Order: sequence, then structure tokens, then C-alpha cells
Amino acid sequence: MTLPRSPSGWTMAVFGALAAALGAVGLVSPDAQLSMLGLTAPGERGSGDHTSAFVTASSMAALNMGVYYVLAALADWRAFFRWTVPFRLLTCTVFTLAVTTGRAPEAFLGIAAWEGLGALATGTALWGERRGTPGRGTVRT
Repeated sequence: MTLPRSPSGWTMAVFGALAAALGAVGLVSPDAQLSMLGLTAPGERGSGDHTSAFVTASSMAALNMGVYYVLAALADWRAFFRWTVPFRLLTCTVFTLAVTTGRAPEAFLGIAAWEGLGALATGTALWGERRGTPGRGTVRT
């Protein structure tokens, strides 16, 4: 079995596995996904309520993204790791703003924190690898 070869790869693999798992949950049980996000699942859907379609689309995107992250980690594709850091920080910012402006429930702060902390973990690992963290060897990318 192949495992990630670097600390930054491990941050990507963990994030990817979690994203894929949460995406699968949303595909299997949209109501469970809504509950995890702090949203109430409507008991009876009215005309024009596309909540299930939105959860399905978001969950499929999370599953795909998770798989991409895991595959990138297994390939030790550090350029991809670097590209994700600013966009995950952007996601953190957007979700935080969505909560502070009342567009999203407070549970979305958990997603913002997950994205932000994950981005910082990956960025820190990449920085350490580039500097040649003792015990890790010097890795130039």
C-alpha cells in the first residue's frame, strides 16, 4: 500500500479522506448532512424546494475533491498542495463572512476552521520541507 511521502502529503491525505467521507455521507443521507451543518431538514418539501439537489451536488463535489486530494497526496504532487493553500484560506474567509452576515448558520464556522487550519497545516508543512526541517531532509520543489 502506498502512503504519503511527506508531512504536507499527509495533511492533504487526511483532508481528502475526510472530505470524501463527508461527501459520501451527503450522497447516502442528505438529511444527515444537513443536520451536521446545523441546518434543519425540511419534513415535507414544497414546490421549488431543491434542498436535496443542492446537497447532492455539494456532496458529489466534496467526494470528488477528497479523491483528488488523496491521489495528489499519494503522488506527492507538491505543486497541487501549494495551489490549495490560498484557496482553502479563501474558503475559510467566505464561510466566516457567510456566518457573520447571517447567510449561514454558526455551524459553518466549523467548516471555516477546518479549511483554515488545514490550509495552515499544509502551508506550514510545505514551508518546513522547503527549509529542510531537521530529520526530514531537504526537499526542493
